[in-house]
Amino acid sequence: MNTKDAKRISKFLSLILRHRPESIGLELDNNGWAKVSELIDKAAQKDVHFNNEDLKWIVANNDKQRFAFNEDHSQIRANQGHSLQAIDLQLQAIEPPHTLYHGTVSKFIASIKTTGLQKRNRQHVHLSADLTTATTVGSRRGAPVILKVEALKMHQAGYVFYQSENGVWLTDEVPVNYIKF
Repeated sequence: MNTKDAKRISKFLSLILRHRPESIGLELDNNGWAKVSELIDKAAQKDVHFNNEDLKWIVANNDKQRFAFNEDHSQIRANQGHSLQAIDLQLQAIEPPHTLYHGTVSKFIASIKTTGLQKRNRQHVHLSADLTTATTVGSRRGAPVILKVEALKMHQAGYVFYQSENGVWLTDEVPVNYIKF
């Protein structure tokens, strides 16, 4: 599979598995899983063509590890980032490291200084365990600004953290007083 096709299909999968499965008539179960065969068929009806081997390649090689298969590869889902509120990824609460990072851009800093980090239309705020990942995330929209989050202090104050299968740290919000600008 060439890089251009893989990127196009990966973006399509992100849209469908995280935000708009109904746009192709696909149903996700309560945990976000879609039948691979149904996904392939319904995508083809929208003129997006890929097969099982293409999906396996994308899941294995996606730089952000956004997708996962079930054990027998009959189902696929996004690891996090859903705007679909009904999806339960069955994440277990876990103690975070001392510091986590959030990559953003300067145009959002004034709002963040007022309201903190909010999940908005997503299920969670996404945080990174390392500066490199946060920088990559922040770079998607321009020159990155990296915020340090006092995650362990938040946890000790009662905020709940999760870690998705691909290592992204998740929480419901990050109040301003736990952010170092």
